[in-house]
Parts: sequence; structure tokens; C-alpha cells
Amino acid sequence: MRVLLAADQYPEYINGAATFTSRLATGLAARGHTVDLVWPSVDGRPHYGIDAGVRVHRVSSLRLPTSAEIRTCTPWAVSREVRTVLGRARPDVVHVQSHFALGRALVREARTACLPVLATNHFMPENLTHHVPLLRHASAAAARAAWADLARVYRAVDAITAPTQRAVALLAAATDLPPATAISCGIDLERFHPAAPGDVDPATVLFVGRLEQEKHVDELLRAFARVPADRGARLEVVGMGSLRGELEALAVELGLGERVRFRGAVDDDALLRAYQRATVFVMPGTAELQSLATLEAMAAGRPVVAADAMALPHLVGHGDNGFLVRPGDRPELTAALTTLLDDPALRARMGAASLVRARRHALAGTLDAFEACYARLLGRPATSAPRPADALLLAS
Repeated sequence: MRVLLAADQYPEYINGAATFTSRLATGLAARGHTVDLVWPSVDGRPHYGIDAGVRVHRVSSLRLPTSAEIRTCTPWAVSREVRTVLGRARPDVVHVQSHFALGRALVREARTACLPVLATNHFMPENLTHHVPLLRHASAAAARAAWADLARVYRAVDAITAPTQRAVALLAAATDLPPATAISCGIDLERFHPAAPGDVDPATVLFVGRLEQEKHVDELLRAFARVPADRGARLEVVGMGSLRGELEALAVELGLGERVRFRGAVDDDALLRAYQRATVFVMPGTAELQSLATLEAMAAGRPVVAADAMALPHLVGHGDNGFLVRPGDRPELTAALTTLLDDPALRARMGAASLVRARRHALAGTLDAFEACYARLLGRPATSAPRPADALLLAS
């Protein structure tokens, strides 16, 4: 098949949707499909190139005035550039990851060209309001408007997916769209795997993600500051975002000093090593429709402490592969971290359980499921038999 994938998020701004889109593209290309990938340019100018067998189109972009980190497609150029990409790519099917400028332009132009369109939703209003100051003080109204905007775009597509059953339920509750299908973003188990014996640092707590409000890294810092210093534990924070300066200042204010390290963005090899040497992974975010970072940590055999919010309970079983803590409950978060730091046998048991759970999300199953979706939209037989146990996210 000839598949065109597009995301308003882009890989230079580390983001789960962009990471998923990139892995889906390279996975499909490795299976022999012709894949075109479209997302905003990081320097503002349009570019074209080939990466890992995928034809990559970067369209014109500009920096959001409210954020130094995020770029969006140039409104006056995106439709024209999308038409050009569609003419070059000649896809059988279009798969968009969002309803913002690029996604909505592609949906509109694909429908005009009579092409089938699949949409995957990675969006929650909480991901948006922090970057739009006018929306912060009218969150309920802003959320309703954001969902209505998404529904206007996705009403024109032929099928919708979301990464988890919780994400499917959220979309159903917030919009009048047809039911979506849950397909896990998947994890490459050959790439993300446990460390060799002896490679794990016995006293490292790891967070990976965007440094934005909905991730609640400030709560993690405050909870970690209460972990007794005689445990010798360090906190490693991997990721970039608009709050990095504030979080670094908070770490100084809390007297964490050498106990915390902000590493910023890292390459894939360094990210894998960070997962492998960690003692415990922590995800305090409350707006996770799946959390690829948590899934990656699980595939590396790490126990997880996560907020009992949104889709995180789909990945973390309390007492099985980690602990779920009430959002904002710093003493509970401190206690969960301390328990794992103090108990090597418990860490080993929970890390093994994480690996078992991660295997349910093997990338091969995700690729099978999306191939079947594309084939169904085209009225063709599936190119390979989908494996629901791998592809569809289970709550257990």
C-alpha cells in the first residue's frame, strides 16, 4: 500500500504522538509499503528527504508566539503545500494524528481527492491550555470548545483510532463522533529491553517526558525532596519543555543540589541507557492517553510509580508492576518511591511484571492492526492477520 502519515507534532519537540508516528512510518516501510511522512519544519522552511526508507516532507512552519518550543504549520501555506505533497505521494490512504493546522488541511484535501482517511486521536485539552494563556482561566469552556473543534475535523474521516480503551471512552464522552477503535501505539521490544545484569544503578529515579504543566514534574520534585537523603537516591529528568527553567529553580529551592539532574533531550541510545540504569520509573502526568515513555520503561524491565489518572492504570497494575498514587498526593508518591528504593526483591518482581505487560504491546501487533485498518478502508484483504492480543490495549 501507499500510505501517507501526518502529524502536527514533530520529532525535535519530543512528544509521544510524533514518536509513535515515526515508528509507525518506519515499521510500515520495513514491511514493503510506500510511506510518506508529513510534519512541520523545525526551521520554518519546507524540506524533502528520505529517512529509513520513508519519504519525509517538512512543510512551512512558524513558532507559536506563546511558546519558544513549539512550531505550527504556516496557515497561509499549509493547504497549498499539502496539495503538492498529495500530488507527489499519490497515497492509497491518509492517516492523520491530530486535528490542528496540518491534520485538518490534509483531511480537507484528501476528501477533495476522494482518498480514504484514518485519524488517530492523541489529544486532550489539558495538552493545549498551558500554551494558550487566554484559555487557562476558562478551562471548562476551553475544553468544550477544543473537543468541538476536534469533532468538526474528525467528522469527515472514515475511521478513528485511539491508543487505549480509556482514550476511546474519553473521546466518546466528549464528542458525538462514531466509536473509535483502541490500538496501542506499540513498543519495539528488540530496541527497548532490560539491561544486562549489573548495569542498573541501585539508586536512580527516572522521569522521561515533556516539561509541561500536565506532567506535574514539580510534584515529583517536591515528593523526591522528602525521600531521605541517606538512601543515596538521585533523580534524573529527561526531556525538554517550557517549564525547564522553573523546575530547575524549584530543585535549587528544595535543596536537591546534586541529587537531581536535568538532562534535556537525549538521543535514542542515551534514552535506552537511561531506562536500563534506572531503579524505578515515575510518571506523575495526569493527561496520558497511553504514555509511550512509561511503556518504554516497562519494556526495559523497570517498576513504575504512576499517577492513578487517565490511561496510566491500563499500563500499571497497583502492586503488580508498580504503584498507582493519587494525583497531587506528595506523601503517597514519596512513600511509593522509598518503598521501591529500599526493596531490591520487590523491584525485581515488579520489573519482571512490567516486562510481561509490555509484551502485550509489541510493535508487530500494532503494525498488523493498522495494516488491517488501511486495507479495510480500501476494500482489500488484510496483508497480514491482525493479532488483537498484541495490538489492542488490555486493561489488565
